[in-house]
Amino acid sequence: MSRPLRLELSGGLYHVTSRGNRREDIYHDDTDRETWLETLAHCCERDHWVIHSWCQMSNHYHVRASDA
Repeated sequence: MSRPLRLELSGGLYHVTSRGNRREDIYHDDTDRETWLETLAHCCERDHWVIHSWCQMSNHYHVRASDA
């Protein structure tokens, strides 16, 4: 079951994370990591997000972001 929707606050700082099922790897190589970064950049441009920090690990990631 998914989590309930969270409130979105203008200028709010959000910590977003996602992990692979059963803690399995979500990135298999540097190409996967680069593709993920390109997708994140596209989403930021489209939705006017500002990324303050991010971290990619083999089986999960963390992003700290706010709206522009």
